[in-house]
Amino acid sequence: MTTPTRRGLVVKTVGSFCQLLSEGERYECRLRGRLRLEGSRSTSPVVVGDWVHFDPSDATVRSVEPRRNCIIRRSVKLSAAQQMIAANLDLALLVYTSLYPPTPIQFVDRFLVSACAYGVPVLLLLNKCDIEAERQAWDALRMEEVYTPAQVELLQVSAETGEGIDSLRQRIQGKTVLLSGQSGVGKSTLLNALDPALQVKTAPLSEQFGLGVHTTTFSEMFPLPSLPDTYVIDTPGIKGFGLVDVQKQEVSHFFPEIFALSEHCKFHNCLHELEPGCAVREAYVQGLLPESRYRSYLSILYQEDDKEVYRQKDYGIFETDDDDPADDV
Repeated sequence: MTTPTRRGLVVKTVGSFCQLLSEGERYECRLRGRLRLEGSRSTSPVVVGDWVHFDPSDATVRSVEPRRNCIIRRSVKLSAAQQMIAANLDLALLVYTSLYPPTPIQFVDRFLVSACAYGVPVLLLLNKCDIEAERQAWDALRMEEVYTPAQVELLQVSAETGEGIDSLRQRIQGKTVLLSGQSGVGKSTLLNALDPALQVKTAPLSEQFGLGVHTTTFSEMFPLPSLPDTYVIDTPGIKGFGLVDVQKQEVSHFFPEIFALSEHCKFHNCLHELEPGCAVREAYVQGLLPESRYRSYLSILYQEDDKEVYRQKDYGIFETDDDDPADDV
């Protein structure tokens, strides 16, 4: 006789083990070998946010329900493998800091492309806005001007002073939310600011390098007691963001402002490089399309890895100034 399975929500994953929430109870389960093999292309066949069916009698996950969306990237160590970060999200919070530590703009753009490709709305958060240098860098990079046409929400917050936290609470209430960003941007501190009762472990930046120190080593979903039906998934810091399954002809679809401009290109299959009659290239020349977004688009088009992208490669169609290299931005 087959043991009936139960439905559970994955709230924590560590290797091939996961913690499930089902009918108000928590269960520690492991993945069946078959599930691990089926997810062999992915380093994470079951992720936080998944709904699964499990057997309580032997604490094994038997199957995973289809996902309505996810955030996924190419694994850094295994370039052919995919790393799914979380699934079934209402919103992704991408935590950004300009200086402490510096977050490359290309990292932001690649995250946005992946989120757009898999149907996850993003709210871009400038954390540490209480630091004057952070505000100045945000303004110098014209973040509002660059990302509003890209249909990205932006919000300035400070986990230290509480600025913007109430607005953030209102935005996430009743939602399942991913909290993501590079190490040191203040994700765990921000989570504690949203609900101090959580007491998530935090750590200061490395004094030697001014970079983030990993405090979160695995993904975990936290219910926020102060906000009904609100769940936040805290994730380890991400160093790079390699994209998967994006074809050349599709890249512009995930840059809303570039896609809108492409309707005016001379050729319907224009890749917006040096083709005649390219409305995207013309918008860049006229200063209507930010160079950072155009560079990010081309870097994805050319399928360059993160290391090359962050060097701000000259593609032969940008003006360069050796006294003011782009990789200082």
